[in-house]
Amino acid sequence: MPEQNKKNHRLFLLDAYALIYRSYFAFIKNPRFNSKGLNTSTMLGFVNTLEQLLNKENPTHIAVVFDVHAPTFRHEMFAEYKGTRDEMPEDIRKAIPWIRQIIEAYNIPILERAGFEADDVIGTLAKKAEKKGYTTYMMTPDKDYAQLVSNQIFMYKPGRAGNDVEIWGVEEVKNKFEIEHPDQVIDILGLMGDTADNIPGCPGIGPKTAMKLIASYQSIDGIYEHIDELKGKQKENLQNFEEQVRLSRKLVEIIQDVPVDFDEKALTRDEPNIEVLRNIYNELEFRTLAQKLGVPAQPQQTAFAQGSLFGDTETVQQPVRKDLANIENTPHEYYLAETAMQRASLRAELSVQKEFCFDTETTGLNTHTAELVCLSFAFKSGEAYCVPLPKERKKAQEIVDEFRLIFEDENIQKIGQNIKYDILMLKHYGVDVKGPVYDTMIAHYLIQPELRHNLDYLCETYLNYQKVETESLIGKKGKKQQTMRQVPVEKLKDYACEDADLTLQLKLALDPQLDKTGVRGVFEEIEMPLIPVLADMEIAGVSLNTKELDVFAEKLREQIIDLEKEIIDLAGEEFNVSSPKQLGPILFEKLKIDTKAKKTKTKQYSTSEEVLSKLVDKHPIISKILDFRGLKKLLSTYVEALPQLVNAKTGKIHTSYNQAIAATGRLSSTNPNLQNIPIRDENGREIRRAFTASDDNHLFLSADYSQIELRIMAALSKDENLMEAFRNKQDVHATTASKIYKVPLEEVTSDMRRKAKTANFGIIYGISAFGLSERLNISRSEAKQLIDGYFENFGRVKEFMDESINLARDKGYVETIRGRRRYLKDINSANAVVRGVAERNAINAPIQGSAADIIKLAMINIWRELDKQQLKAKMILQVHDELNFDVPKDELEQVQKIVKEQMEHAVDIGLPLTVEMDAASNWMEAH
Repeated sequence: MPEQNKKNHRLFLLDAYALIYRSYFAFIKNPRFNSKGLNTSTMLGFVNTLEQLLNKENPTHIAVVFDVHAPTFRHEMFAEYKGTRDEMPEDIRKAIPWIRQIIEAYNIPILERAGFEADDVIGTLAKKAEKKGYTTYMMTPDKDYAQLVSNQIFMYKPGRAGNDVEIWGVEEVKNKFEIEHPDQVIDILGLMGDTADNIPGCPGIGPKTAMKLIASYQSIDGIYEHIDELKGKQKENLQNFEEQVRLSRKLVEIIQDVPVDFDEKALTRDEPNIEVLRNIYNELEFRTLAQKLGVPAQPQQTAFAQGSLFGDTETVQQPVRKDLANIENTPHEYYLAETAMQRASLRAELSVQKEFCFDTETTGLNTHTAELVCLSFAFKSGEAYCVPLPKERKKAQEIVDEFRLIFEDENIQKIGQNIKYDILMLKHYGVDVKGPVYDTMIAHYLIQPELRHNLDYLCETYLNYQKVETESLIGKKGKKQQTMRQVPVEKLKDYACEDADLTLQLKLALDPQLDKTGVRGVFEEIEMPLIPVLADMEIAGVSLNTKELDVFAEKLREQIIDLEKEIIDLAGEEFNVSSPKQLGPILFEKLKIDTKAKKTKTKQYSTSEEVLSKLVDKHPIISKILDFRGLKKLLSTYVEALPQLVNAKTGKIHTSYNQAIAATGRLSSTNPNLQNIPIRDENGREIRRAFTASDDNHLFLSADYSQIELRIMAALSKDENLMEAFRNKQDVHATTASKIYKVPLEEVTSDMRRKAKTANFGIIYGISAFGLSERLNISRSEAKQLIDGYFENFGRVKEFMDESINLARDKGYVETIRGRRRYLKDINSANAVVRGVAERNAINAPIQGSAADIIKLAMINIWRELDKQQLKAKMILQVHDELNFDVPKDELEQVQKIVKEQMEHAVDIGLPLTVEMDAASNWMEAH
């Protein structure tokens, strides 16, 4: 009998490798790296999973169970067991020792037994614990464990993509597998086999058929007792492969008699070793996790700078960390320049420098509404100066004006971290920063595009230094957060001076890396000259006709109401169309659109866009639901939101351009994100109508590169068929369709052209037959024929793709036509999934990155030419391959000529770059 006094004991047994793989693949599209280049995704995912479990479930007993890298009894039964598995990804292999250290630091026992798998160890312990009265939770995403479930043994499946954890008890297993008791799962798995473990099962029997057979005959034995009741190929296969089926059942059965002791004391949960954990997190650079552990008690130190013209300085005491230098234990000379004499002395010093670093402290992050609090300068390592500015705008302006000649001196290089922000702040005080600029954030972005580029991270990585945290001065984000204006001047001085000083030191540390990584040309010829261009565009802003949007909003609301009525009519009953919970039963139970519809982990039917898009031809209600959702998103995300972003002082929208986000080199934008304004349908395009010229005397000019990525692919691959189509100004998609479908150009149908267009653009992204079939809603075999036909006619494109992959394998990176690099550390991975992601990037990055380089160079050249010819026209927007301008009507012809010339001749790729251009009163009509 179970020991009743143990009924509150909750044992959690974690399947280590299942959780490790899950953690790794959760970050596969956005991996995390530390400064040493170690992929820390697996460790981070595992720790997050473990922390959530400990905090949410508070287990009394716990263990993590590992597989041993050695043959098991199953290999003795079947030599090919797990023989088809991909090699473990290298980054997982490197992560395992770290994860074991982390588990040990948590004081959680690690269990493993040679000759057996983790599920056998877990199964044995779960059953032993059950006899002792424990409730056991087997933490794993692996469905095989369902066979072990009982009234006191549960599966604990970690949630995915924001979904909650799923707990499977007896009823859940019975419902999931349509069986009478959990051990019938063994028979289902034995019948269907498992391709991941190379368990053969019975040919032709999948999950649904296996469940149906076991529901009818209770077990594999039962099936063979009634084999004569079956018919056709199914009966034939079951008879021919009986031995294989029975072997498969043995292979999938989790054994419950592994020689492992159930040591209650050893499994009792203990407190973690905080010091060891902190050291591990610091090494992995898990800042947030380390901070959650609390700052260790350390003897505090006070650093004093030497006396100077500005008087003695002292540094505020703060706790220090042993492993990093900081303001408390590093000699430095930080000064306040408060008086006119002190500022004059500082200006004299700055005026004779070849370069200096400067930084601004402000009352907020929005450059269009924030005010300057102080300026800081550094031109020697370990020394910096802070110029505080009064709150009164007029007096602050007078002090800023004192430094005008310094900032506008074209012979002095200005250094900064995210210097565009500081340039914009000074522009609002009427000061133009001139001369060459050097941005440490962007330098690092080019050197290590995949990593973080913020100042705290760079200082810890390159200077082994922990800077004063912003939150230590103004508090955490939220309503109670102060502004820099409220910080005492001594604290402000140290913070501001430290920023300038460290940025200067970073410049010295990073600069040699630009040559070492071969990106100095991109840095000096593209990214740095682009900064003043973007600053001017952000200052200029774009006019928005909010009344136009108000009218459009009403129109959308009417369309949404009408669609809602049509959907309810088609459903035959009233329900909340916006509720997935109510929509699912309508679609899949009442209308029976998909009898195999899957439910989410919250036991609702999935009605995601991905699911519904595949069913669009099954019932007219589906397309209307998709339209309904699209209109609601359009209304809330853009039509109602955009007017809220209009600046009260300027009456314009001022988006912010980001140079150091996309690893490909593309610009992104925020507040608003102009890159994502939907333009594929009429309603989406209508939003552009609200973006207008500044007044009746100006026009909105839009210039767009035509198929630039396809042209780059043609140029890089040197495929004669593609190049000829562009040289002869043919419709490249129709030409592609003509060659693939082997019909004359004039016989190409719109459907053929549509499919060829999708293939053209899909090839750039390394699309598979499966991906193309999904996108075009065609069979996988037709998609494969389409891709095969493409490569048959554009053979050099296939060779170029293979060459790009081989080059990446050899060098570890690929480059754009101007030398921008994309590092692909997984390109030689033995794991096919991991390697596939890197291979697709190897093909796409040179193409997409080259397009980014080209439009950036065009922007720089146009901006310079507009300035040279003293024109009033302004570049106001950049969206993908398109540039937009606000142009006085009397300058239109001149500006069009400049834009066309500079865009089409930004880079010589050996093929014409074609620009389509038009002007009107608003963006929609101009595009």
